[in-house]
Amino acid sequence: MYFRFTDNNVFFFREIGTIIRSLGCCPSESELHDLLAEVEEEEPTGYIRLEKFLPMMTKVLMERRYRPIPEDVLLRAFEVLDVNKCGHLTKEELVKYMTEEGEPFTQEEMEEMLSAAVDPETNTVRYKDYITMMVVDEN
Repeated sequence: MYFRFTDNNVFFFREIGTIIRSLGCCPSESELHDLLAEVEEEEPTGYIRLEKFLPMMTKVLMERRYRPIPEDVLLRAFEVLDVNKCGHLTKEELVKYMTEEGEPFTQEEMEEMLSAAVDPETNTVRYKDYITMMVVDEN
């Protein structure tokens, strides 16, 4: 994955979450907003300066903050949602849970998740397969 800097060595504000997650960190949206608040200019410009981002991100990585959730915890969470214990969720069930419960997904996040998770032939999410695909190897 590559990210472009502008001529002034700045990132687009909206790309920071993707950058942080591509580095193996999994902050919640609330935690991401807190991180962005640390590096945002006093007068918001829509950009984050590299000189501000690097020290913050180095600290996050050194402290091993925002580690990914382990596979067994993700599996238990999906199993709780799977009331019929059939090993899958329908697309509609997944959308309902992800947009109405807890920290709701945005439309863009939901579309991205669905494109990776839903089997187009059955219109379901076989969550064991999806978890295997999602899990980040920390080694």
